[in-house]
Amino acid sequence: MSLSSPDWRPACTIEMLHHRAGLRQCIRNFFFERCYLEVDTPLLSHDTVIDTHVDPIEVPVADERMFLQTSPEAPMKRLLAAGSGNIFQITQAFRSAECGFLHNPEFTIVEWYGVGDLWRDHMGLVEQLMRVGAKTIQGPLTARLENAIFSATTYQQAFQRQLGIDVLSASDAELRKCAAEFLSVSELPDARDDLLNLLLVSEIEPRLGFSGPEFLVDYPISQAALAELSTVDPRVARRFELYLDGIELCNGYQELTNADELRSREATHQADRRRLKSSELPGARRLLAAMDSGMPACSGVAMGFDRLLMLLTGHDLLSSVLPFPVTQA
Repeated sequence: MSLSSPDWRPACTIEMLHHRAGLRQCIRNFFFERCYLEVDTPLLSHDTVIDTHVDPIEVPVADERMFLQTSPEAPMKRLLAAGSGNIFQITQAFRSAECGFLHNPEFTIVEWYGVGDLWRDHMGLVEQLMRVGAKTIQGPLTARLENAIFSATTYQQAFQRQLGIDVLSASDAELRKCAAEFLSVSELPDARDDLLNLLLVSEIEPRLGFSGPEFLVDYPISQAALAELSTVDPRVARRFELYLDGIELCNGYQELTNADELRSREATHQADRRRLKSSELPGARRLLAAMDSGMPACSGVAMGFDRLLMLLTGHDLLSSVLPFPVTQA
């Protein structure tokens, strides 16, 4: 390709590059002021946390099977088990086949863990970070977030409000009937979790956070990922996500510290991947070993840096805030 081709130019403006740098420094200062240690962990690993619907990018290295990390979660938790204390990092993450208006296979993620903190403490921390970020960027969200109320809606309440179904007590047949009524798809999946994910993505998420930032909390245990189960309602997990204008910005947990429970969940996710004819993944054996040695009670959050910047600057395409999205990389 000739260097005279316009494809060599960045997708975002030079002004946006300054916004990216400013937000990055703002986030660093935010965590430094709260005595978090900044860390960096490998982007490439032999291990990968198994998730039914998240595919890492596989990279052969010296005839070995390695993976670009979908998040820095596993190595950061190994640091927690080694005694790091509160930690954060701003890094790149990779997810195969995630392309679109709000997705890029390579993206910037902010991830942090607070030792001894409860998950609801970190909902407050997310709120503080959002307000500080809005003041730094001085964009469309600055005035809106200054006095905004960050509300919380349970997963159960969201489904009841939008679909009129008690999703936690509904039978598989009732859930399937609901999906048939609301989803415009030629064929519905058989698995309950697949139905839940379809309904969440198509009917629930696009309607969250329009009157103000809205946390979705108390996910069903089958959607627990690496979150602990609730001690109040055994049907749900201590997990939250934040939405603004229908866009998911972060995912937080009261972190699972029981290695045997993680082994059980990995086996379930691996079986689901086989059912969906997805590639089998090696799992996170080093993380499991770290948890066996004793991981401290903690809560953690992963936030999409690019999505946050997109909303703060008033854009609706992720590519508008990226120097070189996948189409130009």
